[in-house]
Amino acid sequence: MALPGVKKDGREVKIYENADELSTDLADYVAELSEASVKERGVFAVALSGGSLISLMSKLCEAPYSKTVDWAKWYIFWADERVVAKNHADSNYKLAKDGLLSKVPFVPSHVHSINDTVSAEKAAEDYEFVIRQLVRTRVISVSDISDCPKFDLILLGMGPDGHVASLFPNHPVLEEKEEWVTFITDSPKPPPERITFTLPVINSASNVAVIVTGSSKAETVHLVIDDVEPDKPSLPAKMVQPTKGNLVWFLDKEAASKLDGSKFSQ
Repeated sequence: MALPGVKKDGREVKIYENADELSTDLADYVAELSEASVKERGVFAVALSGGSLISLMSKLCEAPYSKTVDWAKWYIFWADERVVAKNHADSNYKLAKDGLLSKVPFVPSHVHSINDTVSAEKAAEDYEFVIRQLVRTRVISVSDISDCPKFDLILLGMGPDGHVASLFPNHPVLEEKEEWVTFITDSPKPPPERITFTLPVINSASNVAVIVTGSSKAETVHLVIDDVEPDKPSLPAKMVQPTKGNLVWFLDKEAASKLDGSKFSQ
């Protein structure tokens, strides 16, 4: 059984016995946000990441969600992407296509992947242009406190080093305030060239979910959520703090095992 969600410093932290329970509740969460957004705005603009996130979203491809979710109203984006061919094993697009997009009836023109035939810098520039066009037409909302896009939902994983999207610890892109989408050519984990949403875009979303599983990330989860060593430079995951949106952490008990006050034994 999942623990009740615990509100902490504006975040909701949900802890699950295993990845299967987490996956079930994540499907409920995404489906409910989709329904509410379609009812309010007529569309659901959602940004995905890579890693284990797509496999944890797999229950959306099963009943009842496969039939009840209004897939035709979804507009899909990527919070970060590796600058590789779309059929490359490292491509977040390929991961999402194989694990999600090919299994439910998305509208192909609503799926916005990067241009994989240009440099990382040009790919980031082109992707931001696409997003700006869709903000103008209100497919993506706009923040009421900045000019940033306001995605209905951004789904993120977290690395053992505390990175989210392709925002890595101590990297200059953490300071980017003007661009919506930026690029890196020196990723500390391969492949080196990537595009990524910037922190202002992530923190302008209506809803942000960070999904983390496994004991290898337990210490970092503890550092981020329990706000250990507040005087040290912030880990990127700790800098995810939606200005007016909701933040939910989905953790399995292994990832949550070092949290202060966790009801699970380590």
